[in-house]
Amino acid sequence: MRHAATLCVAFLLVCGCLLLAGGCGSGAVETPAAPPVVQVWPPFDAKRARTDHGLVIKAQGGTLSQVLVYEGGEPVPGRLDDTRTTWRTDWTLQPAAEYTVTATAIREGAPATVAMGRIRTRSAAKTFQVAATAPLPGETVGVGMPIVIDFDAPIEDKAAVERTLEVRAQTPVEGAWRWTSDTQVVYRTRRLWQPRQRVTVTAHLAGVRAGDGLYGATDSTFSFAVGRRQTSIIDTRTHQMVVLRDGKVAQRMAISAGMATTTEYTTTSGIHLTMDKGNPVRMISPGREKGDPGFYDMMIDHAVRISNSGEYVHAKDNVWAQGRSNVSHGCVNARPDQAAWFYATSLRGDPVTITGTDRILEWNNGWGFWQLSWEKWRQGSALRDAGTPGERVPQR
Repeated sequence: MRHAATLCVAFLLVCGCLLLAGGCGSGAVETPAAPPVVQVWPPFDAKRARTDHGLVIKAQGGTLSQVLVYEGGEPVPGRLDDTRTTWRTDWTLQPAAEYTVTATAIREGAPATVAMGRIRTRSAAKTFQVAATAPLPGETVGVGMPIVIDFDAPIEDKAAVERTLEVRAQTPVEGAWRWTSDTQVVYRTRRLWQPRQRVTVTAHLAGVRAGDGLYGATDSTFSFAVGRRQTSIIDTRTHQMVVLRDGKVAQRMAISAGMATTTEYTTTSGIHLTMDKGNPVRMISPGREKGDPGFYDMMIDHAVRISNSGEYVHAKDNVWAQGRSNVSHGCVNARPDQAAWFYATSLRGDPVTITGTDRILEWNNGWGFWQLSWEKWRQGSALRDAGTPGERVPQR
């Protein structure tokens, strides 16, 4: 028994020595890494947060693994940077709105940090919004169609507003915005739209600062379709018009153009776009009263407008002149049945190129936007100094 007891004591002493030796060899116990810190701007519980700077969430000492932001029950779009340490909203914030935020940050060897809170934005004393658009929502248009947005108030900070404008097409295309006035901005593609696709336009205006005390009231979005590719070529010297549909001749029309005895009576040469149409359209000679030389007041059938200076492609029964001489007051007229066909087949935004006269279509006469080269068109962007006026429209 004494021998057994001695062995037991020896075993315990050896174990104790081994434990002590192991403890001495491992050094001090490692301290767990500090958890990451989450910073949110505007800060949680803000009651009158600014809208125009958006929402920014940062992780210090770690990376963001998840960010959830909601407003009115809807997720708010945003994105992480390449380091996964900063998340920003894609757009500005809605005025007088409440945002809920849940952000999770992680760091190896440390517990995760979860930050949760609410932020309320200030209301706007003065607001602006989209007043009108072309195309109209759901409209099917031609391949030359511009996107025209009119606002209900003058825009001072055009660059800030232009940054909120998003164009998404099924087929990617390069395009740029150009300001034509303080209340209107126009988008034109570098080349004609690809036919048979859908395009969606969104103005992310909510909360954007457009001027002193002026903020966007709400976002606006609409979609339209680009139809078949129809283009027309008119030569006033040969008095002929050729309509191409998807690259093939769809119609040949004998026409008569402006008589060119005055500037007013001269058809403009250049790339026009069909703008609207009516059947009939009342046409009155500008700047003349009844009884004056050259006065006219008549109803014209199947009229398709191609400029703001009174030019139409329309029906006229003077077949004796069509294909032979130019005798109109500036419009392009064709045989009634062919004009009716053109009227029925035209979409807004179909290109109509006219040649043969010495009066050039001004780029701002109606939708004469294709009269400008791409470089000159881009000069009208408020973002040209930032080097980003040309926009690659993403594929949806």
